[in-house]
Amino acid sequence: MSDPSQSFPPPSVDQRSADLPQQAPTPQPAGPVAPGPVLPPAPRTQGGFGRGFGIGAGIGLGLGAASLLMALVLGVVTIIGSMTLVSTAGGVATTQLDTIWGGGSQSLRAITVAGPIMADASDGALLSAGSYGYEIAAQLDELTTDDAAGVVLLVNTPGGSIAGSRAISDAVLRYQERTGQKVLVHVSSISASGGVYATAPADEIIVDHGALVGSIGVIFGPFDQYTDVVATSGTLFESGVTTTGGITSEYLTQGEGKDFGNPFRPITDEERAVYTAGLAAEYDTFVAHVAQHRDISEAAIRDQIGAHLYDSVRAQDYGLIDGVLGRDEFFRHAAEAAGLDPEDTRVEAIAQPSAWEAFLGVERPFGVAPAAETGDGVVPVLSPAFCHAAQPLALSGSVERLC
Repeated sequence: MSDPSQSFPPPSVDQRSADLPQQAPTPQPAGPVAPGPVLPPAPRTQGGFGRGFGIGAGIGLGLGAASLLMALVLGVVTIIGSMTLVSTAGGVATTQLDTIWGGGSQSLRAITVAGPIMADASDGALLSAGSYGYEIAAQLDELTTDDAAGVVLLVNTPGGSIAGSRAISDAVLRYQERTGQKVLVHVSSISASGGVYATAPADEIIVDHGALVGSIGVIFGPFDQYTDVVATSGTLFESGVTTTGGITSEYLTQGEGKDFGNPFRPITDEERAVYTAGLAAEYDTFVAHVAQHRDISEAAIRDQIGAHLYDSVRAQDYGLIDGVLGRDEFFRHAAEAAGLDPEDTRVEAIAQPSAWEAFLGVERPFGVAPAAETGDGVVPVLSPAFCHAAQPLALSGSVERLC
């Protein structure tokens, strides 16, 4: 056992230093040191399920969006590809067909001739919709025996341009000669003047109950006359004239009773002779055309039929039409005339533009003359050929109601 009183010598300095904790030497200042590269933080490691789900969801959403976009593109391409569009001076028109009667495997082509007949878009516009004769002629010229077994013209017109009416008539003849197929006409309400001109070569002309046919004649005017003018006013588009002698308007005509309903009347004898000579030439051509294709004598047309409108009974008595049938009966008759079974026959016609076509700028069916735009602050630009006595017309009634 050791003696507590025993003492030990104090440790040396070297021993004390060895027993103390060692400290790093104090760094000494040195020259500037270039910084090392900054490394991005180490990526977080995601579990296998989370990483797979995220990738799968991303791919799925991407493929879904791509598929939807592709479907929309293909849908639009398919719709556009199925359209048949024609760019004309009167805007973009459609020739897309629609079935208007029946539903069989054989077809007849229906072409509408409605409203005033104009030559083409260069004739301008009227207050009511009409027909472009040269576009209707183009439809007939493009038809083949593979397209349809025959043609039916659906007519409801007061007539109009001689050029447009003759264009339809000549195209009917070309179609008959080229295909050997028949052209039948159905008049729903009226076939007057240019309507008679356009349809004269048809194989049959059938009218609906109550329809009117006739007005074989030409008209030129009106020519307004102001007597003893005391004041003028108005605008570029609407005249204002004050007279003490009254305002008169005169039509020049050929065909007895052609200007029936005109409330005005004079013009000089010399002017009358000059313009009437031109009208006489047009009238002679009109009469000869109808006489040839309807097997009516020119004398009968001039002296008996004249330029009057007739009901179906008298029109048939004069040889202007071949019978009276309603629309459904007519289509069945037309199928039989073409050698088809009515129960296996459909009638196709150019349809009104669809919503997609209208969205793409399609304005009208091919052959249809749209009415002039009107509305608040809109001054319609109307046809100079019709509304300003620029040419003779094969028209029944007053031009002013169209302008």
